[in-house]
Amino acid sequence: MMHPSIASGNVAVITGGASGIGLAAAQRFATLGLKVVIADIGTARLEVAKAAIWTETPEADILAVVTDVSQRDAVERLEQEARATFGQVDILMNNAGVGGKSDAFGLLDNWQNVLGVNLWGVIHGTQVFAPNMIAQGTPGLIINTGSKQGITLPPGNPAYNVSKAAVKAFSESLEHQLRNTPDCQIRAHLLIPGFVFTGMTGEGGAKPEEKPSGAWTSDQLIDFMLESINSGDFYILCPDNDVTRELDEKRMQWAMGDLIENRPPLSRWHTDYADAFKAFVDTK
Repeated sequence: MMHPSIASGNVAVITGGASGIGLAAAQRFATLGLKVVIADIGTARLEVAKAAIWTETPEADILAVVTDVSQRDAVERLEQEARATFGQVDILMNNAGVGGKSDAFGLLDNWQNVLGVNLWGVIHGTQVFAPNMIAQGTPGLIINTGSKQGITLPPGNPAYNVSKAAVKAFSESLEHQLRNTPDCQIRAHLLIPGFVFTGMTGEGGAKPEEKPSGAWTSDQLIDFMLESINSGDFYILCPDNDVTRELDEKRMQWAMGDLIENRPPLSRWHTDYADAFKAFVDTK
């Protein structure tokens, strides 16, 4: 049984909706009869996305709004346009994200861009949309796209890791607050994708020509997301064709073990801990 907010005639707003996970979510919501608002940068990209949705669902109600989620006033305009057009918002998917490589001493502009989109985009979206969603008095969803990298923090891109770790912390605090707000029917969920074939897949964000065998498609991820939401899961921890949930859990346990056991941070990637980590993973 679907969550009551995922119903024909309701309205879903998806940031980063012009491609990848966001577009797959918009297409799925449209096929379920929801009115869809896609927000992204680039008018041409949004027009292509609208056409893709209409190809699958010709009768879909779609609003496309050019939006830089790192800018609070842009998100405020997005909310105003969504409500002026459709009268309500039932689902907010804070999904816009950027990747790329970074290091601890990297360029300030790169750090600000990654944090601006990945973290502040989530905060802006939530703070702008949630009050009116709560005031509607109807069931609703706020889905924030995180990352496994925000939990296990692999070396090579600290800006991205920091942004997604902060999204996890923010989403946890948000759901706790929503659950403890009297008469609030809005619930938050943290989407934690695995290896997914999107525009950000590949080295340095470069997308390969063909889907790697280990990757899920965006459609597979959205299937899993909806099943998890319908089951009431807050943490939507997605496997893929390479990594099982069991292995994900082992990696996350090891990462927390660095703190509990006072190991060096990110010890999983240290050669002197390689045998210990392998033995830990192989333990039933």
